[in-house]
Amino acid sequence: MRLTAFASRNTKEILRDPLTFCFGLGFPVVLLLLLSAINSAIPEQAQMTMFNIDKLTPGITVFGMSFISLFSSMLIAKDRTTSFMMRLFTSPLKAHEFIIGYTLPLLPMAILQSAVCVVVAFFLGLDVSVNILLMLAVNIPIAVVFISLGLLLGTLLNEKAVGGICGALLTNLSAWFSNIWFDTAMVGGWFKSFANALPFAHAVNAARDTISGNYSDIMPELLPVCGYAVVLLVLAAVVFSVMMKRNK
Repeated sequence: MRLTAFASRNTKEILRDPLTFCFGLGFPVVLLLLLSAINSAIPEQAQMTMFNIDKLTPGITVFGMSFISLFSSMLIAKDRTTSFMMRLFTSPLKAHEFIIGYTLPLLPMAILQSAVCVVVAFFLGLDVSVNILLMLAVNIPIAVVFISLGLLLGTLLNEKAVGGICGALLTNLSAWFSNIWFDTAMVGGWFKSFANALPFAHAVNAARDTISGNYSDIMPELLPVCGYAVVLLVLAAVVFSVMMKRNK
């Protein structure tokens, strides 16, 4: 019950800022529309395969989740600056329950963000199939990665710092090293190796394999993402636990 109450409170905090909430849902859609328009406006022989709607949509759904990390980091960083957090530390809630309570309201938001992109993509020519639902499920681990990163950084840094890191650095990392705009294999070398060491490209590849029906390729790409999700979620709980002990 206490975990449900805390998660409900965090949901209300997110919805209390409708402008930011709508921006988080709408900005990926704007990118999808813009890139689709650019690709369709150039001669067919010069069009980029990466910007075809069946390739672009999964990539945008993953990239859009980088904004979810900003939500999670700002939420927890803001709580740390108020007496609300100090009062919570006197409650029976444990560190992992705090992290779960912050995570639960953000997961539906991440899924909703992906669903909105998919609905818009239908009007741009994306085929309607059961694979769409599977892709939304496949996107859950990368959503946990972004949420956990935000919670970890929000626990360690103040509001101003997390705004810069989650709003700029993390967004650029997920953009450049995710196979969305170009294939990292074309660059090769350390760039490709670094991209493969991060979860973003694997998440995009898994989502694209789902859309195209390459089911046998999904799990090899999804496993590293799941590993990142578990490690970051546990790390966020451990760091939060240390902070709780210091402030009690």
